[in-house]
Amino acid sequence: MSEPLLVVENLRTWLDLGKSQVRAVDGVSFTINRHETFALLGESGCGKSMTALAIMRLLPEAGRIVSGSVRLDEQNLLELPEIAMRTVRGKRIAMVFQEPMTSLNPVMTIGRQIAETLYRHTALRGEAALARVLELLDAVGIPDASARCNDYPFQLSGGMKQRVVIAIALACEPDLLIADEPTTALDVTIQAQVLDLLRRLQRERGMAVMLISHDLGVVAEMAQRIAVMYAGEIVEMADREEFFTAPRHPYTQKLFASLPGAARRGQQLEIIRGSVPPLDRDFSGCRFASRCDFAWQKCSDEIPVWSEVSSGHQVRCHLLQCTDRAVRDAEAPPLSPVALPESAVESPLLEVNDLKVHFPIRKGLLKRVAGHVRAVDGVSLAISPGRTLALVGESGCGKTTVGKSLLQLIRPTGGSVQFAGEELTQLSGNALRARRADFQIVFQDPYASLDPRMRVADIIDEGMAALGTASAGDRQAQMDELLEQVGLPVGSKYRYPHEFSGGQRQRIAIARALAVKPRLIVCDEPTSALDVSVQAQILNLLKGLQDELGLAYLFITHNLAVVEYFAHEVAVMYLGRIVERGTVEEVMNAPRHPYTQALLSAVPVADVGARREIIRLAGDLPSPANPPQGCHFHPRCPQAMPVCRLDYPLAARFSASHGASCHLYSGE
Repeated sequence: MSEPLLVVENLRTWLDLGKSQVRAVDGVSFTINRHETFALLGESGCGKSMTALAIMRLLPEAGRIVSGSVRLDEQNLLELPEIAMRTVRGKRIAMVFQEPMTSLNPVMTIGRQIAETLYRHTALRGEAALARVLELLDAVGIPDASARCNDYPFQLSGGMKQRVVIAIALACEPDLLIADEPTTALDVTIQAQVLDLLRRLQRERGMAVMLISHDLGVVAEMAQRIAVMYAGEIVEMADREEFFTAPRHPYTQKLFASLPGAARRGQQLEIIRGSVPPLDRDFSGCRFASRCDFAWQKCSDEIPVWSEVSSGHQVRCHLLQCTDRAVRDAEAPPLSPVALPESAVESPLLEVNDLKVHFPIRKGLLKRVAGHVRAVDGVSLAISPGRTLALVGESGCGKTTVGKSLLQLIRPTGGSVQFAGEELTQLSGNALRARRADFQIVFQDPYASLDPRMRVADIIDEGMAALGTASAGDRQAQMDELLEQVGLPVGSKYRYPHEFSGGQRQRIAIARALAVKPRLIVCDEPTSALDVSVQAQILNLLKGLQDELGLAYLFITHNLAVVEYFAHEVAVMYLGRIVERGTVEEVMNAPRHPYTQALLSAVPVADVGARREIIRLAGDLPSPANPPQGCHFHPRCPQAMPVCRLDYPLAARFSASHGASCHLYSGE
């Protein structure tokens, strides 16, 4: 029998927002046992992080705990005075936050930040504290710890910063580690390293882990028990095997149906209609009722109670108490997937040959050029109308720079960019402006790319007015049509960006791009910051627009499940160069380059029966200012040969569409 470490009972946390009170956490109860990983799963805004902050007593100024108890080894943390709670934080319970850059002090070395925790909770000082700092940096896999401990956060990569945050959290060997989306902003290779690190440290130190995530693949790999949160309450709780093989709550089932992948290619993804209800009121029925495909009158009239599906598997849903299934299903039949036609392959709309983007490095008083950052170093690709080319790779490999240089937002250093037979690198001024309507870009963060001082109508109108694609009289009608096309009400054009959710803001960004009737759209990580259900809505929208308008997409992403579902071709980029390209089926099912193989092996999958062997890559991505001699990947490649250190490999062809630059295939 597992021994409980943390017991949360009927926890209620409210946020006072002027005249209203938001019930962010409303009656949450769960138990975390010693040595286990307990996952809290759900969409953004459901209360996961607020639950963790309430446990740590780190609520924002407007937040307060209304009722409930949080017992750590029978001690109720909610009854402790603040001075006593400070001895619990960092020593008994530690937390790893989602964004490491905001968790680290930018003006303190990482060694001092780790030592700060030791000074607060232990008697270690001087050389003893330094030895412990180096031991922790070694434990989390920071190379050359004695030198790195004097570095500042800005000198570290994203993965290394997250490792430092983990080292700080583990400094006093806590009984419980709360990890709040610890890998959301990381590439799949770095994500695999961090998850492996957490598993290893948990085994060695015997601690419990509370994992907060919306990534079903990460949860499947890490957790022994899972709780699903929706609108401030837990709606399903189960052991891992039963949760992933037989989810029972309609919300949980929809989350699984929203996942993109090869199995759903050519079909629409299931979406959760509507939005999470506002939490500033009491509920008289099920909180998911307005979005549920199976809801009937009872769901609106009565609050569902817990139903025991099996030992350890509980669901808060009226479905499990309903015996008249035929009546229930007749009222709300399940949605069936709709097949989407594949576009015919045409001659290329965009052709790129040997594209280079080098940024000068200037030093000295006179700012002389001392070198170049080779962000893009000889990229060639082609995209046909109605087709999607996915550009994948780790952060810093040059994907976004490729997208911006194709649109001439960054002027290339060399190479050719031909759009519909016209050389864009030779255009400037009015000639380039006249071409701007043909290609647009959708950025990763819609909130940062939309002017917060402009209404939606002005945001969409701006491009049409600047490029003269429609007369003043026609623009209003086109604007209304665009909003309906992207699934937003016409009345929303009078609102500001901050009044929308993340998924709605991304729809506005797509409407802005469509306003000038482009033929090519560069999508730069358009779904990376979105929950799986909102991601499904955006992918369905983009796919529908492609089939309706014949749009071509350059889809920049590091989400390989999205690539499998959405793209026609894929190009894998590493340190400014494309190392493998081909159709999605060729690259995803039979990767040939060792880097592609490592990327695919690191992708977590939402299948507890899946067994995969992760290919570990040594070190981090080298600097594009000083790329390795020979094959750029050889310092990290598990199959490197002596020739890899001398010459960059030529491209080997495996079919008319599939090729890779690797010495392993130099004879093919």
